[in-house]
Amino acid sequence: MPIAQKMSQFMEKSSWIRKMFEEGAKLKAQYGAENVFDFSLGNPNVEPPSEFSETLIAYLNEPRPMKHGYMPNAGFPEVRERIAEYLKKEQGTQISEDEVIMTCGAGGGLNVVFKAILNPGETVLCPSPYFVEYIFYTDNHGGKLETVPCREDLDLDVDLIASKITADTAAVLINSPNNPTGRVYPKKTIQKLANMLREKGKAVGRAIYLISDEPYRKIVYDGVHVPSILAAYEHSIIVNSYSKALSLAGERIGFIAVNSHADHLKPLIGAMVLANRILGFVNAPASVQQAVGRLQGITVDIGIYEKKRNMLCDALAAIGYDFAKPQGAFYLFPKSPIEDDVAFCKILQEEKILAVPGRGFGGPGHFRLAYCVDDRVIEHSIPAFRKAWDRI
Repeated sequence: MPIAQKMSQFMEKSSWIRKMFEEGAKLKAQYGAENVFDFSLGNPNVEPPSEFSETLIAYLNEPRPMKHGYMPNAGFPEVRERIAEYLKKEQGTQISEDEVIMTCGAGGGLNVVFKAILNPGETVLCPSPYFVEYIFYTDNHGGKLETVPCREDLDLDVDLIASKITADTAAVLINSPNNPTGRVYPKKTIQKLANMLREKGKAVGRAIYLISDEPYRKIVYDGVHVPSILAAYEHSIIVNSYSKALSLAGERIGFIAVNSHADHLKPLIGAMVLANRILGFVNAPASVQQAVGRLQGITVDIGIYEKKRNMLCDALAAIGYDFAKPQGAFYLFPKSPIEDDVAFCKILQEEKILAVPGRGFGGPGHFRLAYCVDDRVIEHSIPAFRKAWDRI
């Protein structure tokens, strides 16, 4: 075989989004891109705020020596200090620049975390539905992702998570607002999870880390608040990026923040800084790192995504589709009107709608729509959604 067997298997697991992308390219070539309604990719279509370009250009024009050279592997100290100051307010807890590490996006950050904490064969528990790349990130470092179904309302099933914890459990990984459901896990659930992890950690004789993947943290609607993981649990780590909140997905810039009371804090941070280097990231991109450091609290206009959410939800609900209205992120995760979500996505595709089967996210019987698209795509897709509904 010309490629590694494991990679061949992984390509199958990650194939749903890739398949829809490939099918979409064929449909667009056949019918014209304007006649295909592509909801397959979570690629933010809102332009970054003007402050980003202005700040980046100003930095590039500064007469600063070695501005494009290496810096400490954890990132520029002044950038980490600005982020730490902002996190004190956002997370409601004390944190210093020493507990912040700049990374190549949230994906890079999660790989750094898993490289630092996982021994071969150890597990990371993750509620499902979930972002499929988590499987690959844990495997990269000898670990195994074990998924735990959420409750019917898409909230965490803390008791079920507790039942899966063993001496080999290194961490619990959550993603809120969630991709693909848009669910925000409420404060009472997070507190219950934190209390359970304390008890289970004592029982198994090790700290069980709580890792929160938060690239959608600022994209929330209807006054919903994303509770602080750092304030809730001492052995906590957040991983964030500016890909969604600032629409900088292609710039690959994010950070890790570690609770200042986490077990083995200094060696933990030291391991992450070393992992940043030996994984090949070396350091987060210099110029963009400096720009986002000066833009703490700045986001794209979240109201644009809220309008898109409402437009899509109102139209699909009127047709009869069943779903929980997302509280955040920019994904809708309706129930498939037939049991086979793959078969229904095929029906949608025949109506020139590109959606991803829910089983690709560990949520069979659903399908995911990424509504970070032009309003025109949403508006013109509604008759096609109705035709698909009428065919079942």
